[in-house]
Amino acid sequence: MEEEVEEVEMESVGEQTEASGSIPFQLQFDKPVPFQVKMAEWNPEKDLLAIVTDESKVLLHRFNWQRLWTIIPGKSITSLCWSPDGKLIALGTEDGSIFLHDVENGKMLRSMRTHDAAVICLNWEEDALKAVDRDRHFVYEDRTTRFFPPPPQVPRIPGLSDGDLEETTQQLSSVSCQRFNILCSGDRDGCICFSIFGIFPIGKINIHNILLPNHLGTNYQYQLKNASISKVALSRDLCRLEVLCFGELIELGTSPKNNDTLVGFHCLNLDTSIFLNRKNELHQVAQQASNIEDVVEVVRASISVMSKQWTDAMSLFKSKFQAIASLIAEHGLDSNSQDEFLSLLLGVRTSPALQQFLLNTLGEAGVKRLSKTVDNTGKEVRTVLNEHLQPALEIIGFRVGELRGLSRWRARFKSVGLDEKLMDNVTETSGMLLIQAERFSRVLTIVLFLFQNFFNWVLKCTKILLQEPTDQVQQANSELVVVFLKFLLQSDPVEQLLEAKYSVEVDMETMKRIEQMVAFGGYRDVTFLEKTLASECNKLEQCLKEAFLMPFTTVSETVACKGLAPLFPVASPTPSTSLPIPMSIHYYKDEVDRASEIDKASPNLTDYTCFKVLDGSLGLKNCIGIVRGFMGAGLGSSVNAEESCLDALLVHLPDQYDCVDLSLYKENQIVLLLNDLESNSETAERSLMVMMQASDLPFVSVSLSMSDNIFLLHQLEDSMMNLDLDIGKFRAIPHHVTVPLAVSASRGLACVFSSQRHTLVYILDEDEDEVSEME
Repeated sequence: MEEEVEEVEMESVGEQTEASGSIPFQLQFDKPVPFQVKMAEWNPEKDLLAIVTDESKVLLHRFNWQRLWTIIPGKSITSLCWSPDGKLIALGTEDGSIFLHDVENGKMLRSMRTHDAAVICLNWEEDALKAVDRDRHFVYEDRTTRFFPPPPQVPRIPGLSDGDLEETTQQLSSVSCQRFNILCSGDRDGCICFSIFGIFPIGKINIHNILLPNHLGTNYQYQLKNASISKVALSRDLCRLEVLCFGELIELGTSPKNNDTLVGFHCLNLDTSIFLNRKNELHQVAQQASNIEDVVEVVRASISVMSKQWTDAMSLFKSKFQAIASLIAEHGLDSNSQDEFLSLLLGVRTSPALQQFLLNTLGEAGVKRLSKTVDNTGKEVRTVLNEHLQPALEIIGFRVGELRGLSRWRARFKSVGLDEKLMDNVTETSGMLLIQAERFSRVLTIVLFLFQNFFNWVLKCTKILLQEPTDQVQQANSELVVVFLKFLLQSDPVEQLLEAKYSVEVDMETMKRIEQMVAFGGYRDVTFLEKTLASECNKLEQCLKEAFLMPFTTVSETVACKGLAPLFPVASPTPSTSLPIPMSIHYYKDEVDRASEIDKASPNLTDYTCFKVLDGSLGLKNCIGIVRGFMGAGLGSSVNAEESCLDALLVHLPDQYDCVDLSLYKENQIVLLLNDLESNSETAERSLMVMMQASDLPFVSVSLSMSDNIFLLHQLEDSMMNLDLDIGKFRAIPHHVTVPLAVSASRGLACVFSSQRHTLVYILDEDEDEVSEME
């Protein structure tokens, strides 16, 4: 009944809207929801809407509001975005982690901890431009798939079901067919991180440590203090990053004249042109490095699984054979387990303690069970070794060799930090790890053979004591029994090779031979025989970390601030607002050529920044600001301060409305979500959704070189525009709306949420064919 009343109410609102002469957007549906929505984003490729509730649950809905899945990450979600191809969802959390989830089933594919504070904003941008002529001759092929089968998966840990471990190595590492893309994330403490394909960290900057350009008409350089990032947006060519942040501007070399006036909301233009100029090199490094890191995870997991399997079997063996020590003590004998077994082997005597152990404690059935357990464990360890560890090490060796070859192309790859010496260290370590795997294989084979020989001898001795025939028992080698009693009864070489804390003893003669072989070249580590399989794996991880840290550091150092636009002052660097301040950044194709010298590949790409001005700032109330062309405003060291200018506009909203949220939309349009402050329970039209054409607005050219009034909006107070609801499109909404406003630029959809927990989806475009296709 309530739904029928709601439909009637919506129809009446539609009639009122049409009667008033406005152009309403088509309402697709109005449905109640059992939760409060915190954030929402449309998939860039499909009619899918990702929603985060106030309880940090993540839900995925279709256009028809069919729910596909729900996940509970277990952490407070602070940001959300889609990958450019719409196949992954990135979630930023309060503790600084970023989770990547599969759109098909919601499974978490990767988690990264790249921040130390809450991740406030995420932006995932793909290289949308065609390669320039100078790169057409430079084509790189990932040859690994030509010589190797698909990489092995992480081995299953015994006792876990198939669903407990996700096979994600190939899903995230198959990036050779992907277009180059960057995941950019900003946190509450002013740090910005960059990740290629969302999985390979390639840079990190702190806006507090960046020197801001001096084009404000003063004699000092500026630096930010107590800054908190609100939004980041990469340009479509990836060469520029726009950052919106709150913070305090500090003049270096002197104390500010008025600290209060320098605390405000600022816009930064960061130069990330290395992503454009070296995208091929970065693509190749990220492709190989991310694959190597994933396969290293297989190696680490394989060693862990083998260690657990072998340790469990040896714990059972030790628990059984430790009983003989207690029996020896009970009988008051001055001997140990090894002495007792050697006496039995040499036919000297069989002590009562040993006889009781063989006949009563262990028994014939116990010997057989223990022998079978060790034999099965050996087969399981061998399976992991042959099917997971060794294939993974071979792939690592090949990919490391590819990176080593690239590092020698200094003209192209030195500029992205791929260091030849560091890659040589990685190459040697990966080769030594292959040798350690072969060594472990041989040791495992010998140990299993000695165990089998020992169990055959013990079983034969037990049958003799029981006066049973021994014809069916396999003959044991007495010399190998002695070797087992001397080296394996109290020690475990297999376990030692699987643990990093052990060091293998090597005789002096062997060490001298190793040192002599080093002189011939090929490797430099003279202590590799003293290392275990696990410790060599740790060394490889450390070498990889050092090698991949160089590109990370190199890219981080190239990112610099090319432009600063103080927008409006605030009372505190961290404004205490109950809701996030509405803001949006978008790049439009514009007829006006605002491109800088670096952007000749995309001369018609203009950035638009739209934001709500905090009430009380500069004495303003109920205003929004729009800035156009900041990225191409002629900012840089080669430009005079007087030439640093851009287009901006200050829009005053009608007093009876409050801007709840806003979004820039395709074709230079701005969508506003307004609440009617004067509405009451008897008024149906409680909110408005308004669309304005940004290119038709009366922008004013403003200078960034104002030394007296440093904030941009100072120059716009006299030219402020009053919003006329008779211009543009608007739609009355019979609900009190709340954040967020989710607008899909590719699908032409707008999703509005109300404080009464209703979801309304509108079709912004009037293309009936597109609407019918989505339905």
